[in-house]
Amino acid sequence: MLPFDNKSEFQIILNMPEGSPLEQTARVAAEMASVVSREPEVINYQIYTGTASPFNFNGLVRHYFLRSGPTVADVQVNLKSKKERSSQSHEIAKRVRPALALIAEKYGAAVAVAEVPPGPPVLQTLVAEIYGPDEEHRLQLATEVKKIFATTAGVVDIDWYREQDRNKLILTVDKEKAALNGITEGEITRTVAMGLSGQSIDLFHQPRDKEEVDIILQLPQAERARIDNLLNISLRCETNPQSPLVPLRELVRISEQPVDQPIYRKNLKPVIYVTGDVAGSAESPVYPILSMNKQLKELDAERFGGTSGPVRVYNLNQPFLESQPAMKWDGEWHITLEVFRDLGLAFCVVMVLIYMLMVGWFKDYITPLVVMAAIPFSLIGILPAHWALNAFFTATSMIGFMAGAGIVVRNSIILVDFIELRISHGLPLAEAVVEAGAIRFRPMLLTALAVVVGASVILADPIFQGLAISLMFGEIASLLISRMAVPVLYFMVKAHKKL
Repeated sequence: MLPFDNKSEFQIILNMPEGSPLEQTARVAAEMASVVSREPEVINYQIYTGTASPFNFNGLVRHYFLRSGPTVADVQVNLKSKKERSSQSHEIAKRVRPALALIAEKYGAAVAVAEVPPGPPVLQTLVAEIYGPDEEHRLQLATEVKKIFATTAGVVDIDWYREQDRNKLILTVDKEKAALNGITEGEITRTVAMGLSGQSIDLFHQPRDKEEVDIILQLPQAERARIDNLLNISLRCETNPQSPLVPLRELVRISEQPVDQPIYRKNLKPVIYVTGDVAGSAESPVYPILSMNKQLKELDAERFGGTSGPVRVYNLNQPFLESQPAMKWDGEWHITLEVFRDLGLAFCVVMVLIYMLMVGWFKDYITPLVVMAAIPFSLIGILPAHWALNAFFTATSMIGFMAGAGIVVRNSIILVDFIELRISHGLPLAEAVVEAGAIRFRPMLLTALAVVVGASVILADPIFQGLAISLMFGEIASLLISRMAVPVLYFMVKAHKKL
């Protein structure tokens, strides 16, 4: 869709396993930051543990600003100015990713290197939406898709919108014992909440402070880290100060329950997201997606609660029914398909309008086709130029191809109009065709030079490089080929009519 820009920053997004303490998350984030700091292009970094980093493009688009809790951390990495380094920010991010992935694997965490901007406004470059008849089969299919992500070359930063299975402790008040000791359920609940989360009991004022400070009554961190320490807290009846102290463990029953998984829906349909990024030799999502589609066809829908046959894979449309297991490609691939589809349709409409205009001018239905036949010739220059300059054919490249089509048509009109002018002066068809290719080459050359000089200004820009390549090399190829091809085609058409 869009190439990576050369920015002076990138982020490291760390997700530790559920249940990890804040100190462990901070330690892993610091270990990753120390690896990044060894790069010569890095100036400094900031670590945000338990909270999200300040708002930026990634935070808004990928919802990073909503991240909070002891298991999350962001590392903001700041680079030298573009003028002070030879490597682009994307190259630096690719260079540090393998070391970060090893650290994440060691601690069972998930890490993503997010560049600014990361491309279109999507959750991630690769997003697989998993649908199915029930939660169990959706999870099975999502697990298989995640394995396919992991075994596909070039796919990195693999994660999914699902938490690790874990249990939680439930403290249930034994009402009978509590009543016998004259202790209410509210007292027990407040005691547990105060021990774990703390309770504000007063305000502390300092003469020079603008705001007061809360005084929080809470167990020390070492004491609230284990359930046994919490259960050692003793209570007594509030109405009878002489009553004996009763340990909390005597007033509650402890049980374990699995933690409920978060439920995600898209258009009211329950879904599990599997995400990933693309790095390496093939940085466009189209190549790993084509590779993964071959593996997805081998998955039998019957394994995941559907009828016999391969799992359906969607690209632009969401599955209408949930009774069959299915997967939809979202993320950058969805945006790319929509953009190129819309650009292609717009280009077709423009071609029809150009054809209608030339039909009105030349009073002929065949001549406009000869004029427009030069448009595909620009691809002879555009595609090899992208390959030679190691640049992807992006959306800006497509826009450059469409913009160059107008210039190509203009050059062809110059040739055809000159041929018809010379024929009206009494010159034979063959001589008029040869003369047009020779005489009208100069204005065509000046047009091409003007396009090349104008587009060369943005040739070094990472985002608009494709636009410059399409304009420059498309115009050069069209200049060299259409100068001969258009007069020859015109001669063949007119000579055929005479016969």
